[in-house]
Amino acid sequence: MNKFIFVSGGVCSSLGKGVAASSIGALLESRGLNVRMVKCDPYINVDAGTMSPYQHGEVYVTDDGAETDLDLGNYARFTKGRLSQANSITTGQVYEAVIRKEREGKYLGKCVQVIPHITDEIKSRILAVSNEESDTDVVIIEIGGTVGDIESIPFLEVARQMIHEQGKKNAVSVHLTLVPEVAGGELKTKPTQHSVKTMQETGIQPDIVICRSPVMLDEATCRKIALFTNVDPDAVFTSPNIDTTIYQIPIVFFEQKLDEVLMRKMDIETRYADMCTWNSVMEKYSARQEKVRIGIVGKYMDIHDTYTSLNEALFHASLENGVDAELVKIDSSLLEETENIDSILGGMDGILVPGGFGQRGINGMIKAAAWARTNKKPYLGICLGMHVMIIDWARNVLNWNDADSTEFSPDSKHPVISLFEEQVNVKIHRIGASETVNEDGTHIIAAYGEKRITERHRCRYGFSNQYRSEMTASGLKLAAFNSDGALVECVEWPDHPWGVAVQFHPEYKSKPMAASPLFREFLARCQDKK
Repeated sequence: MNKFIFVSGGVCSSLGKGVAASSIGALLESRGLNVRMVKCDPYINVDAGTMSPYQHGEVYVTDDGAETDLDLGNYARFTKGRLSQANSITTGQVYEAVIRKEREGKYLGKCVQVIPHITDEIKSRILAVSNEESDTDVVIIEIGGTVGDIESIPFLEVARQMIHEQGKKNAVSVHLTLVPEVAGGELKTKPTQHSVKTMQETGIQPDIVICRSPVMLDEATCRKIALFTNVDPDAVFTSPNIDTTIYQIPIVFFEQKLDEVLMRKMDIETRYADMCTWNSVMEKYSARQEKVRIGIVGKYMDIHDTYTSLNEALFHASLENGVDAELVKIDSSLLEETENIDSILGGMDGILVPGGFGQRGINGMIKAAAWARTNKKPYLGICLGMHVMIIDWARNVLNWNDADSTEFSPDSKHPVISLFEEQVNVKIHRIGASETVNEDGTHIIAAYGEKRITERHRCRYGFSNQYRSEMTASGLKLAAFNSDGALVECVEWPDHPWGVAVQFHPEYKSKPMAASPLFREFLARCQDKK
């Protein structure tokens, strides 16, 4: 029988449930178990695809084209289990499915209610992930939101039911709470006590409590929390603030024997823990030496979560290259307002323009691409970053002053970027994994070392095929295409140390132990240029 771990959070949001759940998955995998991850999001949106980056942060895309919560990106970076649409469950999806079944008469005229119909739908989706692959040992289900929120109640009720139905040795509850530090450095356990009490009111007694705290909790504080929450004394753990990287958290939990306690509670035989992967990551982290400054010229710079996968991919590349990558956030709108762009970009060793939508700040990105091209600075453009690289070339090399994307200027006389459906013989909405064929003698094939690669897309606009001949005649390299050659996947600058832009999102597949080839080569060229 498969085992289930329900990870919930209390006191407040943004405590790091996703990283904690991912770290638990990493620990269990280190003991030879096959783990699958599930995220339950309480919002009524069907998925994250239409949500603002300011509201939600990054949208993570899976191979099958699901637009999901950014926590699935953490799952992908920490664990090996396959991720798809099935691993992301939202209230919107659940209610949509239940209402559709009701309209189709599937409930035989019964009164449709939250219990059992909504909870049964959630439960069936969790069990579907559990049964999808025969070798799955443990399913970790992260329940979004904070205990006490009205939106989370159906998911917590599912956890209660499954713990009862599966039995305590097959389904356990892990609760992450906050232990704040007040004036004078005193740690307060009362918020944790109240959070666990709220969990108990839902019918769930947490088996393990993880305390998010500025420092490691001492034994006396752990005993106090155990006493007031009905948790075993050895089942109270600390997730402390760390000044290194989130990839140290599996090691921190391992040193506290979190995996041993979990396996004992789930009645799983003891297995040797192989932590070589995570120890190697931390060794590489400590071995980094030379610093390179990367200017990230984007539209959504106010919150870190907007470019989570991108930031992590640069970090992974820094580990492989042995460099300390300092990421400098540059709001592209600021570049539109300045005449002295050198004052902002002059100290950068490389420029990266990430994906995005909408017109705000676009001209600032185009100026950044032009600056990197003329100053021979390494440049990596991703999706929108490829579009602005092409627009810069059209405007400043081909002298098409009105060149633009139809996203920003529908009436442009030189729409070098356009919707795929606007192009002749192209009928495709690009989201999820697809094949790219790299041209010989290009930077992209040198980075990957392969002719054919598979990466994930999330785009509606792309290179306008009507301008292929004029672009190539002027020197711009069309370095990669999709499998049938209909779409341009990569462009590169001629006579430049490393100017590469791609239509896909290589950051989605990067891992701490296997950096994305493009990010790795980009940082290597930044290092060379420095």
